[in-house]
Amino acid sequence: MLFDGNLEQNKIISKTQEADPQDTILKSGTYVFDIAFAEWQGASMGEKVTVKIYGDSVKVIYEGEGNLTNTYKGKVIDKGKIRKHKSGVWIISKKESDKDLFEVGGCTGGPSVIEFKAKKFWLC
Repeated sequence: MLFDGNLEQNKIISKTQEADPQDTILKSGTYVFDIAFAEWQGASMGEKVTVKIYGDSVKVIYEGEGNLTNTYKGKVIDKGKIRKHKSGVWIISKKESDKDLFEVGGCTGGPSVIEFKAKKFWLC
């Protein structure tokens, strides 16, 4: 999700990664999530990840057949602490200050966005 001061652009981008007030962290366990591609308005293209949650920690493992570049089946593609960003979306964070970053998710280079209710992990 971008916060760049451009209201119209932010409306378009935020439609793909809106915060859901009912989106709460899942219990510790292993889940299968769709990959939501930001550049395709959240389409999954059939790609899946395994999401392992341990309290407030998370590990995301690629489960596809290698259609993504620079990865392979079984590779950990993200891990960190689950934190609520100031925008209201959940992020996979490396440090506490990530929750106040200007840009997160999608193709921003910031922390990844994860949706627990929709079971989506956002990538670029």
